[in-house]
Amino acid sequence: MARLPYLERGDLPEEHQSLLDRDINLNKLLAHSPHGAESFSRMGGWIRFKSRLDPRLRELAILQVGWLARSPYEWSHHVKLGREFGCSDDDIRAVGTETDGGDSGLPALDRAVLRAAREMTTDISISDVTWAELGEELDAELITDLTLVIGFYNMVVRYLGTMEMDVEEDYQPYLEEHPLPG
Repeated sequence: MARLPYLERGDLPEEHQSLLDRDINLNKLLAHSPHGAESFSRMGGWIRFKSRLDPRLRELAILQVGWLARSPYEWSHHVKLGREFGCSDDDIRAVGTETDGGDSGLPALDRAVLRAAREMTTDISISDVTWAELGEELDAELITDLTLVIGFYNMVVRYLGTMEMDVEEDYQPYLEEHPLPG
């Protein structure tokens, strides 16, 4: 159960009701801070719709953050979104394989993106080796975008965990198909 009540449109002044146009628990809790929610949405919108970073690579990075954080909310939502943006079920399973030090068979860039997300999440920074691998295929803008994505989603999982966000019923099947480790 979440630490704050989930707000509904009627709980908000008219000028903030659009914050709940997308009826998900994340928005229902962020709406407690309307201006914070607006800023959050602007950054999330840029990540999803305006960054030049390949959407599949973006989703792999986000899935890696969700996996490491053991965040059911983040993981379930981005299993769904990952599929919409080109991640296969094998790609999604590869997150766990790579985290455990195995060879998933993913291309080198995909593996470097996952490693970058792990390093930023656990070590705060991307190692020189991983940075060099990313630089072989990504330009400065794309590497910057990738680090912004990873950093933003590290903030997201911390918010989700602190708020004890519940996974919506519609997203439970994604956790059943691709369970997080215990």
